[in-house]
Amino acid sequence: MIMKDIGNLHPITIYFREVLKIFEDLGFEIYLSPEVDTEWNNFDAVNVPSDHPSRDVQDTFWLTDGRVLRTHTSNGQVRAGKEKTPPIRVVIPGRCFRNESTDTRHETTFYQLECLYIDKAVNISNLFWTLDYFIKKMYGDDIKIRRRPHHYSFVEPGFDIDIWFRGKWLEVLGSGMVHPKVLKNMGIDSKKYSGFAFGVGIDRMVMLKYGIEDIRQFYSGDLRFLKQF
Repeated sequence: MIMKDIGNLHPITIYFREVLKIFEDLGFEIYLSPEVDTEWNNFDAVNVPSDHPSRDVQDTFWLTDGRVLRTHTSNGQVRAGKEKTPPIRVVIPGRCFRNESTDTRHETTFYQLECLYIDKAVNISNLFWTLDYFIKKMYGDDIKIRRRPHHYSFVEPGFDIDIWFRGKWLEVLGSGMVHPKVLKNMGIDSKKYSGFAFGVGIDRMVMLKYGIEDIRQFYSGDLRFLKQF
């Protein structure tokens, strides 16, 4: 029997494979964390305050047993820190969930990639070099990159990273130096070790790379869309 139609890889799958290869070349390993997790791992362990609005039911999907559908791949940070001994170099890819209205830029289901590096004397220069290397590998050496200070509860200091794309600055990820409280929750001595972490919204990065205008197309099941890739 001759098959006339050949399946196509999803654009998110294509992008993930490219990104993971970049980090594997830098010595990072892939670490998987669960999509259903405890409130502790998803929020408390990464220093999210108990009264933070992200914990509300209008932002997070809560299960009846008190667990949550993870809102970010940061839920794997402390798990990885407890299971491994520094130096720790991991990337955590996976699907995440937010209880929000959908539109061309927002979905209840989306993909993220978390990057975590912990060792002695890790500093901001290591963070910026890694970010620049990753972004230029994906978008070319000529891409313009901007860094802006920003508060995130799980890092100190924190930074937003923007790229110049089609005539304007676009925020693409959040990053920073791992907060001492997060290191403590891993059982790692913050006086001896330091680290950086950043999280990338994969869906939006794929949209930029391929010029996709509506995030909902990723989950439409429309074969006409998939066959373009």
